[in-house]
Amino acid sequence: MPVFEYEALAPDGSRNSGIMDAESEAAVRARLKSSGQYPVAISLSGSMRHGLSAKLGNWYSLQKISSAELNVFTRQLATLIGAGIPVDSALSSIVDQIENPGLKRVVAQLKQSLSEGEPLSRALQNHPELFSTMYVNMVRAGEAFGSLDLVLTSLADFGDRFEAVRSRLRAAMIYPAFMCLVGGGVLFVLITYVVPDIMQVYAKMEKALPLPTQLLIGCGTLIKNYWWLLLLGCVALGFGVKLALSGPAGRKIRDRLLLKSPVIGAVVRKSVLFRFSSTLENLLKSGVDIVDALEISKRVVDNTCITQVIDEAIEEIRVGRSMTTPFARSEWFPSTVVQMISVGESSGRLEEMLEKISQASERDLEAATLGITAMIEPLLIVIMGILVGFIVLSILLPIFEMNQVIG
Repeated sequence: MPVFEYEALAPDGSRNSGIMDAESEAAVRARLKSSGQYPVAISLSGSMRHGLSAKLGNWYSLQKISSAELNVFTRQLATLIGAGIPVDSALSSIVDQIENPGLKRVVAQLKQSLSEGEPLSRALQNHPELFSTMYVNMVRAGEAFGSLDLVLTSLADFGDRFEAVRSRLRAAMIYPAFMCLVGGGVLFVLITYVVPDIMQVYAKMEKALPLPTQLLIGCGTLIKNYWWLLLLGCVALGFGVKLALSGPAGRKIRDRLLLKSPVIGAVVRKSVLFRFSSTLENLLKSGVDIVDALEISKRVVDNTCITQVIDEAIEEIRVGRSMTTPFARSEWFPSTVVQMISVGESSGRLEEMLEKISQASERDLEAATLGITAMIEPLLIVIMGILVGFIVLSILLPIFEMNQVIG
């Protein structure tokens, strides 16, 4: 049955919008009038429309769908399917409960695709911005093995874990970012407004000012008069660096530097290992072939150095050898992780070992993030103290020299 989007005026004059299953546009109009609403606009849902405007509208609505909302939808769908409700009926029940208009539209389009005879996995492929390759392949495996509810539950659990890790990382960086913002603002005000007023006292002095004082005056003048040029230069520099690192060679350099960085390298490596092990574990548990699972996992990892190792592991599997060898040769995978993968592969318990690796990586990632945060906070305080001390010293040096001359 087609899915229509509508806008209507309620009896009190307010404007309502929603989604409705109906045989035709006339049926939608009749149902709205029977409920006391006056139809203003009725159109087929986005999946039934064509053209650039429809695509842009769908893209814009997807930007407002959070990972948490997608996880809730996945868990609701798993619960209803597990209770024996058909997929299309489950989607009909869920769409009425969704408040986010973008997600409501997507779910309605999924139901429309199912009513046209497509399986759920094929319908999900029509929305690659929202449903990842891993999501689609796990659903396809669940359909093939008759365990769609279990697969969707696993996807919801994985999404909740991944979102929790990301939230902890984001929360850990809020305080350092706030300190940088406030400290930068204070220094900007001091250098551009406070210091120049104080330095006017020294302008009448015939004696040459000390070098730190001259540097401070020069920096204040430069920032106050040419701040827009400095800002433009920083934007241009950032754009140039991003452009340079967007190519294959640049991405490889960027990824290697991130992994080798002495400060954030540990966090990056543990984050990559967590994403790789968690994704591969969920795909294998859902029945996805090991080669396809590795292909999907390397896209989730999104690091060229790790991707190269995974590609080598795939080639080893295709020629009938163990996939552990490339991981053992790599400098990015700890020896304990390699041993666990080897034991899991040889004993047929690879999913179990990957689950343990994932749990350990999650704990290590949180500990490494907290450790870096604890190190950044005093470092920022020291840097701020040095800068403020330089400003104070630059202001007081001329006074000390005047006192020496008078003495």
